[in-house]
Amino acid sequence: MQLSEQEIIRREKLDKLRELGINPYPADLYPVDHTSKQVKEAFKEGKKVVIAGRLMSMRVQGKASFAQLQDSEGKVQVYFNRDEICQGEDKTKYNEVFKKLLDFGDFIGIEGELFTTQVGEKSVRVKDFTILSKSLKPLPLPKEKDGIVYDAFTDPEQRYRQRYADLVVNPHVKEVFVKRTKLFNAMRQFF
Repeated sequence: MQLSEQEIIRREKLDKLRELGINPYPADLYPVDHTSKQVKEAFKEGKKVVIAGRLMSMRVQGKASFAQLQDSEGKVQVYFNRDEICQGEDKTKYNEVFKKLLDFGDFIGIEGELFTTQVGEKSVRVKDFTILSKSLKPLPLPKEKDGIVYDAFTDPEQRYRQRYADLVVNPHVKEVFVKRTKLFNAMRQFF
């Protein structure tokens, strides 16, 4: 099987994580106490939360970065500040692990507190993060600029062949599956 360039790069990042002593596939259960939906609905400034999800986007800006985390309930914005994550002189966790070794599609767990950004976005200020699973295949994420979507995952044949990717990238497809499952379960209980 021939690996794509992106898959080779991701495998190299996986090896670098292991060299740093980080297990990219920990067997421990990560104790989540909120979902993205609960974070937004029961928002209270300064409240401590533990969430987990798939990294869907990253905007790295030096010592501070923003990212989108997607879980089963939706998406939430998370804010990474190098000095809050890395206490002391060693800034490896932010500079190496977060900025260079994480990719879209990786699962991470986050401990932090809720806050509102200057533009009014409900977000989580990260105090610590844990890699829960390193993604070795790239997600077919669409790009959007000025309201125009580029590289959308719309090819029907590819969507059926890669159903797992379709469910991650297109939330409306997941909603259809959930509704269909509820309908079938209701029919089973009735008959």
